[in-house]
Amino acid sequence: MDIFKFGGASVKDAAGVKNLANIVRDYKNGELLIVISAMGKITDKLEDLTLAYLSQSDNTHAIFDKIKYFHFNIIEELFEGKSNPVYDDIANSFVEIDWLIEDEPDHDEDYIYDQIVSIGEVVSTKIVAAWLNETGNKSLWTDARNYIQTDNTYKEGKVDWVKSNQIIQRDLVPLLADNIIVTQGFIGGTSENYTTTLGREGSDYSAAIFASCLDAAALTIWKDVPGVLNADPKWFDETEKIAQLSYHDAIELTYYGATVIHPKTIKPLQNKGIPLFVRSFIQPAGTGTAITKDNNPLPIPSFIFKINQALISIFPKDYSFIIEENLSNIFELFHKHKIKINTMLNSAISFSVSVDDHPAQIEKLIKDLSESFAVKYNKDLELVTIRYYNQNTIDRVTVDKEILLEVKSRHTCQMVMKNRV
Repeated sequence: MDIFKFGGASVKDAAGVKNLANIVRDYKNGELLIVISAMGKITDKLEDLTLAYLSQSDNTHAIFDKIKYFHFNIIEELFEGKSNPVYDDIANSFVEIDWLIEDEPDHDEDYIYDQIVSIGEVVSTKIVAAWLNETGNKSLWTDARNYIQTDNTYKEGKVDWVKSNQIIQRDLVPLLADNIIVTQGFIGGTSENYTTTLGREGSDYSAAIFASCLDAAALTIWKDVPGVLNADPKWFDETEKIAQLSYHDAIELTYYGATVIHPKTIKPLQNKGIPLFVRSFIQPAGTGTAITKDNNPLPIPSFIFKINQALISIFPKDYSFIIEENLSNIFELFHKHKIKINTMLNSAISFSVSVDDHPAQIEKLIKDLSESFAVKYNKDLELVTIRYYNQNTIDRVTVDKEILLEVKSRHTCQMVMKNRV
């Protein structure tokens, strides 16, 4: 059996849903499970709705109305008339948010986030499943929250692999024999039946979880690019497709911020030796990129750009050395404030890190750090990572740039930079 994963860009409109159905129609290799993200940029819109609700903004219902209109507009383009059960099914799904936002917030913010934002995946999969059945692709909508079991860490649910595997083997495997299974990425469920999410852009990870628990033959992620490219086309006019990647290089690239695959995706596949294919839903006949256990080095350098970076430099107030005890305290504070480090460098009396610039979180972090350390903070920076670098590749990305921090290993160079004034 195979796992297909379709992201939001692939189902951003009615044409995308129809294209997905054509790809599924052409699949001839046996059992199939499809993992689907929220449509288009709906996750962003649901995050806006969450913030509006938490702040009790006057435009909360207006934001929600736009979200509902977007989905019902797609349904109207797909189905003639309004007799298809999908209309009531989607309306009932939105009722969950209606009930929530009628009252003032009385739960943890992360909990509320998960209950609202998760509806994007629920609704998109119900629409796709209905269209697949409408076009003769016998499918069954299933709720991922019944199978992917997590703890109560909202927004970053930690998967209970043993329990999830048991439930998937017991309850999901029998369903695959007679149906194409359509389910959600990004979301899971707790033992108390509350909804959790697996981290932003976590649908790839969901697909890898299902692939691992089902011992799938392969996982295919359908993207709007022809495969894994050596750079984001937004940054480089000329990019090259990488035909084959090792698990090791794929993990490195995702760790450093390559957005074509979610960072948590590779490990479950590597553990089972399940190949991952990245293919284009725009040109589905293309071969894409194969990610396998074959450990061949990348044939070309790869570039990863992260903008909106902050550089935080930490110094002992008494000019003592940065030692293990200091680092332990520093990392504990980063963990407390849920700030992920993108690159770091320490010297005898300083420790510097580049992080995504989330001002509210960073302000709290710096406040805590300042109790024991002197702290400097620079923002509006970019982080460039080059995998399999050489001097020519470094020169290519540092034109008119000032390098504030540089970290090199045998195969990887990372530079935090800003524009020269």
